[in-house]
Amino acid sequence: MEQQAAEADRKGGPGHTVLVALALAVPITKVAYTVGGGDAVRDVLVGMEPRNWPDVLLGMVITDPLLGSVLAVVISRVVFALFAARGAVPLGGGFAGTARRAALTIVNPLAVAVIDACFFGPWWGLATGLVAFALRQGVVVEYRTGRRRSRRGHQRTHEQDRDEEPGGTPHRDAGYRPPSWLRRAAAVEQWVALSLTVLVLPCLAFVSALDGQAWTSIVECRVTNGTETGNDRLIELGRKGDGVVGWNLDSEEVSNGLGCTSDESRYVREPWWRG
Repeated sequence: MEQQAAEADRKGGPGHTVLVALALAVPITKVAYTVGGGDAVRDVLVGMEPRNWPDVLLGMVITDPLLGSVLAVVISRVVFALFAARGAVPLGGGFAGTARRAALTIVNPLAVAVIDACFFGPWWGLATGLVAFALRQGVVVEYRTGRRRSRRGHQRTHEQDRDEEPGGTPHRDAGYRPPSWLRRAAAVEQWVALSLTVLVLPCLAFVSALDGQAWTSIVECRVTNGTETGNDRLIELGRKGDGVVGWNLDSEEVSNGLGCTSDESRYVREPWWRG
């Protein structure tokens, strides 16, 4: 079981699969529900140009505090588990080993907390940083106690493999004896991380995709259609010179707008669950 868990870590675990699937499916779902699907989706994507397609996912993440925070925690944990499985968790006691482990487990959650605080405020940042650190700490305990074995731990000679008895001691900190509560917490951490990754994050992502809000700014612009000029609301897809290229919510087509002003509301339609 431990070997299978470590092997999953080396491949990115379920988090890798979930993140890739969400990165592909959620932005398209967001665009489809917001603009109405069908030809509108193709027109929007063409109007955005391929280099701007990631803006849909980015816009969702930086405007939804809960989605952005959970995504940050999941990415932090997936990346840490991946590198831990490759032998990145320092073993051994003493000040040097402790300092290296502290830096390894604290620096990334601290960075995540700062980024989250910049977008959503200090309380969101603090909560995100603490959860990210706690989930990383569980991974450290697993590898230090030998419940999971890094790739480095499997690099053994044939003589060592032949001489080791069944049930031999795995690669671990020989002098490390965590208290029982910490071992239990590490076991709980695995389930918390799995739940966040395969249940909570996908649910939050699709709720955000179907909430009826635009993924970017909505602007009111002067739009010329043939010989007629009027003020229309556009979902901004890109900037062209002194104007905006956007999805026209009034005429349901891609339009060029001039003299644009920002609209405070990003709501385009009712959320899916109210429709």
